[in-house]
Amino acid sequence: MLRAIAVRAGLSRSGQLVAPSVCRAMSSTAGDSNSLVLTEEVGSKGVITLNRPKALNAINLEMVRLIYDAMKQWESTKSVVIVKSVGDKAFCAGGDVRAITETSNVELARKFFSTEYRLNALIGSYRPTYIAFIDGITMGGGVGLSVHGKYRIATERTMFAMPETAIGLFPDVGGGYFLPRLEGKLGLYLGLTGFRLKGRDVHKAGVATHYVESKNLAALEQQLLATTSGAEVESVLDRFSEKRDAGAEFVLAKQLQQINECFSAPTVEAIFQQLERDGSEWAQNTLKLLHKMSPTSMVVTQKQLELGGKMDLKTCLKMEYRLAVHHAIDSDFKEGVRALLIDRDQKPRWNPATLAEVDPARIEQFFGPLPDGDELQFEEEGPKASL
Repeated sequence: MLRAIAVRAGLSRSGQLVAPSVCRAMSSTAGDSNSLVLTEEVGSKGVITLNRPKALNAINLEMVRLIYDAMKQWESTKSVVIVKSVGDKAFCAGGDVRAITETSNVELARKFFSTEYRLNALIGSYRPTYIAFIDGITMGGGVGLSVHGKYRIATERTMFAMPETAIGLFPDVGGGYFLPRLEGKLGLYLGLTGFRLKGRDVHKAGVATHYVESKNLAALEQQLLATTSGAEVESVLDRFSEKRDAGAEFVLAKQLQQINECFSAPTVEAIFQQLERDGSEWAQNTLKLLHKMSPTSMVVTQKQLELGGKMDLKTCLKMEYRLAVHHAIDSDFKEGVRALLIDRDQKPRWNPATLAEVDPARIEQFFGPLPDGDELQFEEEGPKASL
């Protein structure tokens, strides 16, 4: 589940070596091979590798800081930065929210979300060409590490989802920015339902910019590290990638018109009504799915995407920081994590339990100023951020 640290064994990816002609020098930024984040410098290129396969490369505060520090160090010296992961199960399955909810530590929540969102913003405005190999599970924090970069490379093993409404949260890490920019109402559908896109469908949906078979990633990386210009990078990616219309039809192609019609309704309650009127098997299954989600989270998400579609990334992240801190203070977030990730009884007790009971005034409070006025700031806006 998104942002959860799922304890499953990851497998080392074999054959991921660059040809001997390319010299790979280990950077001192990340320390030894036991570090949770490995960094390498290959001439004018940098490689960042998430190294937590047993936790599906889920990111914690230490990892976010290591990635941020490496990217800042390379910002003016590298032409290309590749981000990938160890193991063939996951690029990054999310972030560590259990620590926040189990301790009810609002300050920990502030530190984690502010640091993560500053990294998301850095990726979105990064001068070097940023390329993420989203090979495997890519959810939550993993989406934030990839989707704002220039290039996102999906494989047949990629599984993308933003299922935060199932844990009483909302699609953060800039979800309010990129989801409304997908075709039609696809982004809102993905954000409310947590629907999982796999393999080529991640590319067809516009989440990934390219699709490459996982067996070819090592060769792709080798050629990217040998490029000398942005045009050459694009040429290499195009040569390795399938066309977006290749393979089977997009998994949601037959439902896109229904998605656009039903999810264009002005409120979540109205979306439910549209689905009920539709009455098709797809609509009925969608309603069953939505009834499992936190009513408050769905209303927050609908408003978040409506506002975020008109914002730039940094403004959207500031809004999401307000939402995240308010959720850490008082929301369904803790209960959702308990039910789905800790006790795993799959029986969250949402408060309120129905859409009809959701108080519009409380929703407005989620989007309002934080109690102490400690809003998210980026480095260029004031004193240097402490990361």
